[in-house]
Amino acid sequence: MLFSSMTFLFVFLPIVLFLYLVTKKELHNPILLLASIVFYAWGEPKYLAIMLISILVNYFGAIAIDKYNSHKKLALISTIVVNLGFLFYFKYFNFLTENINNIFHSNFQLLDIVMPIGISFYTFQALSYVIDVYRGECKVQKDIYKLALYICLFPQLIAGPIVKYHDVSEQIESREVNFDKVNEGVKRFIVGLSKKVIIANTLALVVDKIFAQDPHTFSHSIAWLGSIAYSLQLYFDFSGYSDMAIGLGLIFGFRFMENFNYPYISKSITEFWRRWHISLSTWFKQYVYITLGGNRGTKQQTIRNLAIVFLLTGIWHGAAWNFVIWGIWQGLFIIIEKIVNIKEIEAKYTDIQFKVIQHIYCILIFIIGWVIFRAKDMKYAFEYIRNMFGLMNINNEDIAYGFSYYAQTYEILIIIIAILCATPIFSRIKNVENKIAKSAINVGLLLLFILSAAMIASNTYNPFIYFRF
Repeated sequence: MLFSSMTFLFVFLPIVLFLYLVTKKELHNPILLLASIVFYAWGEPKYLAIMLISILVNYFGAIAIDKYNSHKKLALISTIVVNLGFLFYFKYFNFLTENINNIFHSNFQLLDIVMPIGISFYTFQALSYVIDVYRGECKVQKDIYKLALYICLFPQLIAGPIVKYHDVSEQIESREVNFDKVNEGVKRFIVGLSKKVIIANTLALVVDKIFAQDPHTFSHSIAWLGSIAYSLQLYFDFSGYSDMAIGLGLIFGFRFMENFNYPYISKSITEFWRRWHISLSTWFKQYVYITLGGNRGTKQQTIRNLAIVFLLTGIWHGAAWNFVIWGIWQGLFIIIEKIVNIKEIEAKYTDIQFKVIQHIYCILIFIIGWVIFRAKDMKYAFEYIRNMFGLMNINNEDIAYGFSYYAQTYEILIIIIAILCATPIFSRIKNVENKIAKSAINVGLLLLFILSAAMIASNTYNPFIYFRF
């Protein structure tokens, strides 16, 4: 069930919210747990059992870690292996089999596997819980229903943000639901819904048309249009879903961490990853990078640790070589910036010209990265990037369609709006105190909701990128 669907907006959410607000506080967790199970089972009930098994594995694994101190490391490793075993089977088994067949010219049969929605997200949440218990950063949760609520809470179940247990353990035990939180949550949800439906879905039509063509059949300007449109689509699709998740959390009394902080204004790839998919970045930092030693060792060891983290980041996103290469691409520039000490350079050169150059550098790196990320394979990505930079001879007779086929006035307007909204230019609006301005903002949000609902009702193209991950 998508947040941006009529069923969710006008059936599921109103029913759950009504039951939640009219019942006693003691029933809030059971209502949310039941709603989360229904939400997940709605899309693919056969994979509900996998998530329930994951809950049981982590429940008993954490109890074993807490109870058997002399064997807690074994209990932790066993629990991690089972968690990653599920993830490997559903997400990476066929990818590994394909590559073994290609390398050794074998003929192992691929399995008919469909990846459960959200498995990458709820697996990482479960891992954070057992690791937190092992490290003594939180108490073991002996109420299986409360642990189940943490792992399968529907606002962030299928697309994050990845919520670490020690951040919400107290909120699971007790939280306050009041008008201010609900009001803030509803507004945040509408912003996210608008980003997803009005901007991301519109840009998806442009992107899909371009990336469906051979790079030899469109001009350099179309190649740039596709790469820019996809960069914006991905950001507004994923950040929009994160906004909706954070808004829903507030409505039900939870406060989740921010997942995006205007990443496209970054002046380095290091800064970009402090602003992009923050919950994933902090997860890898806390549970992988620091575990490996972080930056406490030699420079070579730090570089090794960064390389491992970004290789895993690429693999986490999908079972395909373009994701692996994308992770390596990101890690390469993180490592270069570490070697040249980007912080020291930024402190030394503060003039506006240098900042502009930095920003252009960062934009080029992440746009090239997103082409790799979006492409169907590395051959397509390489050809597409060649086209972007004029390294491919395009004959006019080979061009399949003109510019207007891919984007007309409305799509160009949405791209301009998206570029503006990807910056903090409108960020102060939420803090206005003037009553007339507040009323205007509320009316604007209501209109955005009506427009979004109308677009959904009219069967407007409504894909969701991160269902793939």
